[in-house]
Amino acid sequence: MALFGKKNKKERTTSCCCSGNCDAEGMAKAENAKSRGAGVKVLGSGCAKCDQLETVTKAALEQLGMDTTIDHVTDFLQIAAYGVMTTPALVVDGKVVSYGKVLKVDEVVKILQKVRG
Repeated sequence: MALFGKKNKKERTTSCCCSGNCDAEGMAKAENAKSRGAGVKVLGSGCAKCDQLETVTKAALEQLGMDTTIDHVTDFLQIAAYGVMTTPALVVDGKVVSYGKVLKVDEVVKILQKVRG
């Protein structure tokens, strides 16, 4: 039976987000970078929308009187480690809270208040 029998070699191969173009060392580094820093991060390639989300997030953090340090992650392996395939994305304290769109300042304020209390 296929359900209880041994898996063949094709079934044992793992797939990754980049169709096998990454290595274990690169993925380990990305996971480490992901878990290392709690805080606010913008994930994206550095396009205009990513920069716009960063600007809006800075304004929301300043409005709330919170730490305004934002990491802008452009490395694809680090972005993929969060499970994000559509950028820009916003990460707060290690949790993806938005992806695929540029938020408005009031939307970011509500998210930050909800996540950070």
